[in-house]
Amino acid sequence: MTQSASLLALAAAAALLMTASLPAEAGRLRQTSVTGPQGKTATRTVARDHGDVQSGVTGPNGKTASRVVDRSPGQTTATVTGPNGQSVTRTSTRSTTSPQP
Repeated sequence: MTQSASLLALAAAAALLMTASLPAEAGRLRQTSVTGPQGKTATRTVARDHGDVQSGVTGPNGKTASRVVDRSPGQTTATVTGPNGQSVTRTSTRSTTSPQP
């Protein structure tokens, strides 16, 4: 990896960390772009609405990755799609049980 590619990767990672730590609010859209020294750009877009999250990243070479999180009562489903097009989905359920006497 060249020095400029390393700097671009570092800047993109910093942008991801800054937007990932923001609290969720209803109907919020954020977009961040970082341009490296050779003019290559990486972009991250995040849409949040009532706990649901949709985010996408486009790297300097045009490859994309995405993450979709759907939160509903009792269940959360998260799907991540990498730059190679392969997806992984995780579903977690929550149940409340009454304490036994």
